[in-house]
Amino acid sequence: MAYKNYVDGKWVDSVTGESFESRNPAETSEVIATVPKSDRRDVDAAVQSAARAFPGWRKLPAPRRGEILFRAAEIMVQRKEELASLMTREMGKVIKEARGDVQEAIDMTYYMAGEGRRLFGQTVPSELPNKFAMSVRDPIGVIAAITPWNFPLAIPTWKVMPALIAGNTVVFKPASDTPILAIKLVEILEEAGLPGGVLNMVTGPGSSTGMALVTHPGVQLISFTGSRASANEVSIEGAHLGKRVSLESGGKNAIIVMDDANLDLAVDGVIWSAFGTTGQRCTACSRLIVQRGVADQLVSRIVERARALRLGSGHLPETDMGPLINESQLRRVGEYVEIAKSEGAKLLTGGQRATGGQCANGYFFEPTVFVDVTPRMRIAQEEIFGPVLAVITVDSLEEAIQINNDTQYGLSSAIFTSDVNKAYVAIRDLSTGLVYVNAGTIGAEVQLPFGGTRGTGNGHREAGQAALDIFSEWKSVFVDFSGKLQRAQIDNS
Repeated sequence: MAYKNYVDGKWVDSVTGESFESRNPAETSEVIATVPKSDRRDVDAAVQSAARAFPGWRKLPAPRRGEILFRAAEIMVQRKEELASLMTREMGKVIKEARGDVQEAIDMTYYMAGEGRRLFGQTVPSELPNKFAMSVRDPIGVIAAITPWNFPLAIPTWKVMPALIAGNTVVFKPASDTPILAIKLVEILEEAGLPGGVLNMVTGPGSSTGMALVTHPGVQLISFTGSRASANEVSIEGAHLGKRVSLESGGKNAIIVMDDANLDLAVDGVIWSAFGTTGQRCTACSRLIVQRGVADQLVSRIVERARALRLGSGHLPETDMGPLINESQLRRVGEYVEIAKSEGAKLLTGGQRATGGQCANGYFFEPTVFVDVTPRMRIAQEEIFGPVLAVITVDSLEEAIQINNDTQYGLSSAIFTSDVNKAYVAIRDLSTGLVYVNAGTIGAEVQLPFGGTRGTGNGHREAGQAALDIFSEWKSVFVDFSGKLQRAQIDNS
């Protein structure tokens, strides 16, 4: 099937007439569909459409905007299984995880629909008599939403829904590996009654289509999720052009396991966090920092569980782990395995492409565990985005926290302990945007801010009410009903 771009409320061919394929990473011979390979002209048409729609959309009362989002969430509920099945084909994650991705999109859409009746400002007392003081939110304008492939429905809703509820219009550029899920999201919003031009979508490579959107003079804000290298490029271009930029760019997340931890729970948390979604989450656990007293026992159990994980088609209920997204990522993970070996890390299990049975025609990689890892090794510092776990042994909580914080990223961290005092020390001292106690590093909830410190982003947060701060301007309003000129601090001194 051949899909089109969505511009000004219409499905249109790209100016280039070129297209590219979306393929199943578990069965690479399967072409799911073709989509347009857009260029700067397609981007320009989409931005102009969003700019034309902005004055009308921003004036539509926010509760009415919320009703459209609510209808979109209702449609997603009805199509949850269909969307999850498509996600498993296009992205490769196992069906239960795909359902979770869809549910997160539903939750975010419902949540932001409710914000249409909130969008709170502040009312505060004025320092002068007969004067009223308050703040309100204003939309920014045309938003560029550039999203990754690993959560092809959830992450677009993190950007599109708060942008829309705040009164902005959007040009959406999804990842080239998962464009069909993005198209389905646009179709749902169109069916829910979103006016033409409010949301536009163009597909194509990040290096051309994405950068054309980033550099377009009609775009006021860029919301980007992707690799740190790409985020840096977006940040530089945005700064040159004086644009607002919101970035989410990865993690090097660690789980700390103390001697007093519930090891059954810790094993479950590590396996899920390291190998869920084949390690292709920005919150995936790629470092296990374990106290020496339980290290051998914990690692032995993790290796046993990792070897038992079943790889294959995500549609089969017995499958634990699907493929990597593409050949490039498969190569990248393999290269990091060789780097780890060359630096002196010891491979306990995995470490190579899986090729037998259901894995024969896909981008599968074995769950991989390294020990004898030191904190400065590349596999302990750099984001791999695959099923590779680096085990670091420590003597104390203080040492564990120091190692956790000593990377360029600061997205998610976790600690397993039975000591409430240690838990609160970790909550205080772990310098990541997300901290979990007796749970893995993955599992965000839409009502709380999502994002991280250091190289994970640029200080903004997605989800929760914090997302509205990205997509709106604060306007302070003063109403003076004194009937005379009052000169604030001058007359109040």
